[in-house]
Order: sequence, then C-alpha cells, then structure tokens
Amino acid sequence: IDATCPLVTKVHKEAQRYEAENRQIILIGHAGHPEVEGTSGRVQNGVLLVQKVDDVAKLAVKNPDKLSYVTQTTLSVDDTKDIIAALKSRFPNIVGPELRDICYATQNRQNAVRDLAKLVDVLLVVGSTNSSNSNRLRDLAAEIGIVAYLVDDAKNLQPHWFDNITSVGITAGASAPEHLVQGVVSAISTLRQTVIETLSGITENTRF
Repeated sequence: IDATCPLVTKVHKEAQRYEAENRQIILIGHAGHPEVEGTSGRVQNGVLLVQKVDDVAKLAVKNPDKLSYVTQTTLSVDDTKDIIAALKSRFPNIVGPELRDICYATQNRQNAVRDLAKLVDVLLVVGSTNSSNSNRLRDLAAEIGIVAYLVDDAKNLQPHWFDNITSVGITAGASAPEHLVQGVVSAISTLRQTVIETLSGITENTRF
C-alpha cells in the first residue's frame, strides 16, 4: 500500500522531471525531515538543501542557468515565499512550482492558530515532535505571545498547565489523527469543568 500523500508524490515527480532536464535541484526544507529525505532519495544526483534565506547566498551551484527548486510540502507560504524570492533574485533563470506545492492543510492551520491565539490563555498542539508543521504551530503561538505545548497525545498533558487559566486552545498538525485530538479534549474534561467551542474556519474538501 502506497500511503504517500499525493502532494508529496507530486514533488517527487517534479524533482525527477527537473533532473531529466539536466537541472540541479534545490530543495527548500528542513534537514533530517522525512519528507526531505524522501525527496532527496528520488533523484540520482541529490539536492542542495536550503532552510532559510541566508542559505541562498551560500549555495555553490554547477550552472546558474540550469537550476530548479522544489519545496517541502509541510512548510507554509510564509515560510517559503522569501526563500523563493531570494533564489529568483540570485538565479534569474531558476524554474520551480511557485507555491503550488504547499500543503493547504498546513497553511490553513497556521491561519487558524493566529485567530485562536487571540482567544485563549494556553494552546495545545497535537502532533509528533518530528513533525515540521506541528512544531511550526507551536512556535507561531509563542511568537504571538501565547504559552503553547506540543503533545503526542493525552498522556503528555500536565495538570499544572491548566492552573489559573480560563481558556485552552487545541489544534493539531496536518497529519494528526482525529482520535488523538478527541483524546486530548476528553482528558482535559476530566481535569477541569469544560465547555467546548469550535471555531469556524476553512472547510477542507480536497479529494485525491
């Protein structure tokens, strides 16, 4: 069973197509992330990894006129747009997919966290510690000024997190199963009397 996300498969095929055109491939992503490792393994000659804008100036390429880029899907538009702009500024002939490879679920969740952070005292992100988009949700909340915790599931909850607070926000990484989210909701209900509210947001109805 091939359980690869179709958006990730699309990036694999793009990288292979660019390599067939004799282009050197630049991959925008996080070192060690499973998706980065997977995309790198789909091409014969490897990739040049760029994690931040400053990395663009350090790139040593074979031919500046035969370059392409692809992106890790679980970054967001905000994470990648400045890097893409820097690549195009330094290498005007570089080709790539713009922002079409960005996972819509990742961007939607970041937008939702910005709204949710305005309403809560603490934020819980349900997701794995090696999940790039889950970590980004926690970091985004911290940047806004909200205390945030990343938890694999309800077993990671600490009762003192909920002392002297009146509202808790819960979100999840793009690939976190719903039953883990519901498990966290149920666990909090056993610690404190709760009233559950669901924020309106973008309906994700993409089918593959």
